[in-house]
Amino acid sequence: MHQILNAIPNPSIGSNPSTGNFVAFVGNLGSREWLRRSLRSFRHHARFPSQGAALPNSLPGVGWSDHWSFWQVGYEGVMITDTATFRYPYYHTEQDTPDKLDYDRLTLVVSGVEQMLGDLTGAPV
Repeated sequence: MHQILNAIPNPSIGSNPSTGNFVAFVGNLGSREWLRRSLRSFRHHARFPSQGAALPNSLPGVGWSDHWSFWQVGYEGVMITDTATFRYPYYHTEQDTPDKLDYDRLTLVVSGVEQMLGDLTGAPV
């Protein structure tokens, strides 16, 4: 059995138009240090724009993914997102299809996240 230390959901990575062309690392105030470590590692490994913020749970959008449920039981959690809910008109619609993804940018992000997870867990990647 594995021990859960933290949560990192990534709800919408892959849609990356020129507007807001970054991934966001979003956590609550209790996840601030883990968010900083995650973002620092991602930036070290990925050649992709990124922003991070530790925000109060009460702000709309901060808990809009699976990390929220981890917060409820005391785990740190950081959401990595391309903020599609704010700038991708097809998000969660029937038109949200694979042909609309930017696979080159998606690959850059996934590679950076993979390396970041290796750093955070101490596991070789």
